[in-house]
Amino acid sequence: MPTSIRFYRDVLGFTVIQRSQEPAEQFDWALLRLGDAELMLNTAYEARDRPPSPDPDRMGGHGDMALYFGCPDVDADYQYMYEKGCKVSPPQILPCGMKEVIITDPDGFQLHFHWPASPTADT
Repeated sequence: MPTSIRFYRDVLGFTVIQRSQEPAEQFDWALLRLGDAELMLNTAYEARDRPPSPDPDRMGGHGDMALYFGCPDVDADYQYMYEKGCKVSPPQILPCGMKEVIITDPDGFQLHFHWPASPTADT
């Protein structure tokens, strides 16, 4: 949880609105907000059941789950995340007409930041 909170709070700009009551940053869930978007993070294991290291089989399915965020300035979003040292895909225009960048969070979930491409945008 501490790594994910740092990513969503310090890199993406979310604010922690509420969290479970465990001490320090070792809590099991947190509600985050950025503008009108709210996101709840939950640990894969409750504190009492948490193994010394994550089970790779349990975490393996994260790569096929994605979250999509509306982002009116995809190019600026890309530049910001690139400058923060994130591994982020360059902006691309999809066949559906959306321009997007993709970043992977610390838990392996893909985050897509997208917006309709302008009609005069290069493809």
